[in-house]
Amino acid sequence: MNSFTEENYLKAIYKIAEMGDGAITTNDIARKLSTTAASVTDMLKKLSKKKFIKYKRYNGLSMTESGKRIALAVIRKHRLWEMFLVKALKFKWDEVHDIAEQMEHVQSEKLVQHIDKALNYPKFDPHGDPIPDTNGKMVLSKERSVLLADVKEGRQYMVTGVVDHSRSFLQLLDKSGIILGSKVRVKAVQPYDRSLSLLLNGKKNLFISNQIAKNILVSNNPKT
Repeated sequence: MNSFTEENYLKAIYKIAEMGDGAITTNDIARKLSTTAASVTDMLKKLSKKKFIKYKRYNGLSMTESGKRIALAVIRKHRLWEMFLVKALKFKWDEVHDIAEQMEHVQSEKLVQHIDKALNYPKFDPHGDPIPDTNGKMVLSKERSVLLADVKEGRQYMVTGVVDHSRSFLQLLDKSGIILGSKVRVKAVQPYDRSLSLLLNGKKNLFISNQIAKNILVSNNPKT
């Protein structure tokens, strides 16, 4: 059985690798986990001994297949718990991340399978992120999505996910009326600061900053 800390490290390394194109460094992991580079180095040595990663100091690291399997299993549990909390227990999407962080380390695979079945095998979590199946496979929705900040004027898009999962950002979207599945038409982009004027769900006029738009994912197959 792997420790919670080991699972957290493997999940963090997987997510860094997923988002970046270059080598993964100890500083990348330290920033992700809000810890020190020295602590990261110690843990990387342990993970290397268990053959979860390939690590050579000063040369970056990569994950082995066994390391990826563990990371994807933790991500699967996290996202299923988020979905369960929202769908079954009626939590808001900004309330579930911290709880799922605790629940993602549950060891009962039978429990996880029952939750998956009870939810009718969802493909995405409440934030639009793909949920790995029992084999670690997932539909990569973000490959079909673009940032709202990068879309063209005059077209309608559907909100498919968020980049920023922080509670404050999700609460901000709630106040604006933006949720997964919302339809947004870009009416205008201001040349000065790239802020956007939107029509939300064909009814509500909305004005958002470029920073907010950079954290919203939308379908790149817009329906006009």
